Amino acid sequence: MALRNIRREGDELLKKKSKQVEVIDDKIKELIKDMIDTMHEYDGVGLAAVQVRNTKTNNSHRPI
Repeated sequence: MALRNIRREGDELLKKKSKQVEVIDDKIKELIKDMIDTMHEYDGVGLAAVQVRNTKTNNSHRPI
């Protein structure tokens, strides 16, 4: 697992439409784990895949 750089407001990639995840493979599972680690590191409550430079539809969030 690794921390990912987060794209911030104003970044053009954030305006792109994400693609559906067709298959949950090891690469997607690794992305999800990285997103959770990144979200916790930045004390966030949610993170979209596009914010960590991935245009696949995926979100991670903390449970309420």
